[in-house]
Amino acid sequence: MSTGRTSQVMGPTEWGLLLLLSLLWGGSFFFSKVALAELPPFSVVLARVGIAAAALNAAILLSDQRMPADRHLWGRFAVMGLINNLIPFSLIFYGQTQIPSGLAAILNATTPLWTVLLAHWLTRDERLTPNRLAGVLIGFVGVIILLGPELLGGLGVQALAQLAVVGAAVSYAFAGIFGKGFRGIPPLVTATGQVTATAAMMLPIALLVDRTWALPAPTLVTWGALLGLALLSTALAYGIYFRLLATAGATNLLLVTFLIPVSALLLGTLILDERLAPGDFVGMAAIGLGLTAIDGRLLRRLRLGSVMHCER
Repeated sequence: MSTGRTSQVMGPTEWGLLLLLSLLWGGSFFFSKVALAELPPFSVVLARVGIAAAALNAAILLSDQRMPADRHLWGRFAVMGLINNLIPFSLIFYGQTQIPSGLAAILNATTPLWTVLLAHWLTRDERLTPNRLAGVLIGFVGVIILLGPELLGGLGVQALAQLAVVGAAVSYAFAGIFGKGFRGIPPLVTATGQVTATAAMMLPIALLVDRTWALPAPTLVTWGALLGLALLSTALAYGIYFRLLATAGATNLLLVTFLIPVSALLLGTLILDERLAPGDFVGMAAIGLGLTAIDGRLLRRLRLGSVMHCER
């Protein structure tokens, strides 16, 4: 996800879509937690991208668009699918076998922090500013609070799970930077290409590691969770994401990361009866403060309000 500046504004439609996107992506942590109760992580990833790929390819046909035949472009789709889907989905789903979905969503919300750091070194137009540097530092404090003394005292099972989700956030950051190269390609084509490539790469992994064919048939509840994960939190969410990217811009779209942990936390606590420790909320607040500093708009409005007050 890019952190570049944009002059585009958020109207009522954009805000509504942003809230819906946060629910869809926050809901992915809920759906996956339900599915992981019966299926191993790689099989859940395969179901997510496989069903989503079928739905997105159907959408391509219905929209009278065509997928490109350029091998070089498909290679780029494969790279994007690897760092934007296969790696982060696998790491997050593994993490969710050990930690609550709300905590996984909070750790995933560090994605913009990693994006700011990586963009400073890998791009020419997104350098670290004082606000962004302060945001990164505050955000890292939040991550340390969330990881807690277990990480400092030794890598236990939960610490490894938490690090896996943080690793997914780093992978998403690389994907956000790499994804800039798809400008000019129809958003639906990009979404379909990367998800289709992910499904092709994920199939042999799930078959070899999970022996998917030998697993017991999922229950109706698990199938419902898989369909929700694939159709709502992946296929539909990608459509909304790319529309917002075009109409509201990358900086405005970054605001969704404030809302995803809240959505996942509410779903996890209200439906899955999960509980987070007080320190988790402190960590989430620190990450939110860091993201606010990176975004910069709240600080600019406060400064503007202060100037206007002084002029009176």
